[in-house]
Amino acid sequence: RVQPLRRSCRRARRSGRRLLRLARRQACNVPRAGHRRCLQLRGEYMFVAEGKNGFKVYDVASIANKGVSQRIITGPFSPLGHDTHVASKHATCLALPTNQPIAPTRMYGDPKIQQLMLETNEEQPIHPLYSYAYITDSEEGLIVVNVDTLADGEPRNNFLKRATTWNPGGALAGARHITLAGTTAYISGDFGVAIVDLSSPTQPELVTIIPFNEARSTALQFRYLYVTDRSGFHVVDVTDPHNPRWIKGASVSLDNAQRIYVARTFAYVASGVDGLIIIDVERPEQPQVYERFTANGQIMDARDVVIGSTNASLFAYIADGKNGIKVVQLTSPDSQPRFYGFSPDPQPELIAWYPTKYDATALSKGLDRDRGVDEAGNQMAVFGRLGSRPFNLKEQQKLYLNDSGQPWYVTDDIDLEAFVPGNPAPKLPKLPQQQAQEAAP
Repeated sequence: RVQPLRRSCRRARRSGRRLLRLARRQACNVPRAGHRRCLQLRGEYMFVAEGKNGFKVYDVASIANKGVSQRIITGPFSPLGHDTHVASKHATCLALPTNQPIAPTRMYGDPKIQQLMLETNEEQPIHPLYSYAYITDSEEGLIVVNVDTLADGEPRNNFLKRATTWNPGGALAGARHITLAGTTAYISGDFGVAIVDLSSPTQPELVTIIPFNEARSTALQFRYLYVTDRSGFHVVDVTDPHNPRWIKGASVSLDNAQRIYVARTFAYVASGVDGLIIIDVERPEQPQVYERFTANGQIMDARDVVIGSTNASLFAYIADGKNGIKVVQLTSPDSQPRFYGFSPDPQPELIAWYPTKYDATALSKGLDRDRGVDEAGNQMAVFGRLGSRPFNLKEQQKLYLNDSGQPWYVTDDIDLEAFVPGNPAPKLPKLPQQQAQEAAP
């Protein structure tokens, strides 16, 4: 009886020492101040790029629970049962295909469920793209990590590892930011902006590289990609991502342009000591500065900006570096009585701020509500009604592209008398955009 008990105690001590070593190892992985350059909340997890500490996913399920002493943890279990850290040389940013809670394996993992979706309800299968997180590393290029395990309902298999590390010929050396638009990734870095095809997520393909002066970030809206670099703000036509068109003259000179967020007809640029720069992009090919806002010098280290509607009002949340988090109200009945409509003119007003212990360098984008399809026409949510699926890409393009793949244009200069039954269709005047395209080399 005594010998088995002694052996059991020895095994327990060895297990305890192993747990202690693993705990110490995870404690050493805690990033130092200023290393978090990109983060995204999805469901109960926070995905973070932590510089030399690599990529890590934190459990933040109790973030709003005042009864919990430690609200942000590396995992709800011991390191033996949970490890969501992926080491890399210098992780600079990350992107998720969607920040809506999503479990792709529940939709396409079971053949019976997939068959039911496709035939009975006319749903489209979820693209494999949605199983992964995409991390940029300034030395290793693009790192792809499968994160399905965090959404499968099984708490004992949360171990993340690389699915792919990709940096063809060192082309992505110096990568610092990534934007996803369906199966297309736009990666910013010292090289400019690299367009990457992720139709096969674990086998990326480099489409092209658009040269910029140390590109810092990008944002996509419909047919246009907005880019910040050392010289300022620029617009690129990506109607066809495989043939991007840098629009000559569609630039705004800025000295400290950092991260960018586009909301309807305005682009918001975090611009360091220059505060928040609001740019009117109602005509994307003719951007104009709408306002340079520093709140009388109170915003002086803007690193990142996120726009969101909170309680029916529009706000800009700013990571103001050494000054912490700033909240700017953009519309309100008092400052903008005519704030109803699709895109009212913003009237920025600094209303709140929160000092942080370390520099505030990044913000998580708010939840994309009610989004059922991505920029490549891939369905991401089950609609649950017969024939209610969203349009795929070809169906969408019929609404804005002609047979030659060029955008439809309209003009007010039409001779209505020419539209007489039996007469040949009148030849419409060419718009400036069409003339510029024809004149381009």
